[in-house]
Amino acid sequence: MSTALKSRFDAPVLDQLVAAGGLARNGSFEEQSSWPEAARVREGAVKSQFYSQRGASIAEDKPFVFIVDDDVSVRTSLRNLFRSVGLRVNVFESAKEFLQSELPHVASCLVLDIRLPGISGLEFQNELAQANINIPIIFITAHGDIPMSVRAMKAGAVDFLAKPFREQDMLDADASAIEYDRKRRGSEKIKSDLRARFESLTVRERQVMALVTAGLMNKEVAAETGLAEITVKIHRMNLMRKMNANSLADLVKKAEALGVNRTIQ
Repeated sequence: MSTALKSRFDAPVLDQLVAAGGLARNGSFEEQSSWPEAARVREGAVKSQFYSQRGASIAEDKPFVFIVDDDVSVRTSLRNLFRSVGLRVNVFESAKEFLQSELPHVASCLVLDIRLPGISGLEFQNELAQANINIPIIFITAHGDIPMSVRAMKAGAVDFLAKPFREQDMLDADASAIEYDRKRRGSEKIKSDLRARFESLTVRERQVMALVTAGLMNKEVAAETGLAEITVKIHRMNLMRKMNANSLADLVKKAEALGVNRTIQ
C-alpha cells in the first residue's frame, strides 16, 4: 500500500476502503462496479476521522472549573451543576490537595470556600498570588461579612457568593471568570510571542529599534551609533520583519508593550 495513503488515513479507514472494494492492494482506487459504494464508504470514513480529531481538540480546549470546599455535599452539588453545562470539573477537599494538582493550560477558574481546614480561603488567595498562579477566584461562604467580601474583591476575586446561592448566580459568576481568564491568557500569549520576537533580534537591531521608536531618523541613528546610514536602514528593515511590524507606528506600539526605550544597548 502506498506511503502517501497510509499517511493520509488511519488504519481503520484504510480497512474500510479495501473491504468496500474501492482500494486495490497497491493503494490505488480501482474502477469497478463497487466504486460508488466505495466512494460513500471513503467519504463517511474520512468525515468520521476528521470530526473525531476535531472533537478531541475541542474537548482539550474546554474550560476547567476547580472546586475547593471541605463539605462533600457542596463539592458534589457544584460538580454536578458545572458538568450539566458541559464544563470539566476537578474537586478538592483542601487547598493543599489543589496545589498538588496540575493545572491545565486552558481557561479556568477556582470556586473557593472561605473557611477551610488549616488555611482560610483569603490566606490561600494570597498564597496563589505570591506563587504567580493567576486563576480567577469565586469565593463561597456561609459565614461571610462585608469586610471579608471587600478584602476578597480588592485582592482580585471575581465574585463573592453567600451560601445558599442560586445556581444561576453561580453559573453567571463562573461564565464571567472563565471569560476573564480566557482574555488574560490571550493577552499573555500575545506578549509572550512579542517577547520571543524581540529576543530574536541582534544586539545592534535592538539598539536601532530603541532609537527609531524614540523618534530618531535614520541619519540621526547613524550618528548615535557610529554606523553608516545604509547599515542602519538594513538593520531597520530586518528588525521590522522580525518584529512583524507593518509600520513605524506599529513598531512603536510593540516597543511600548515591551518596555523598550532609548537606553537599551
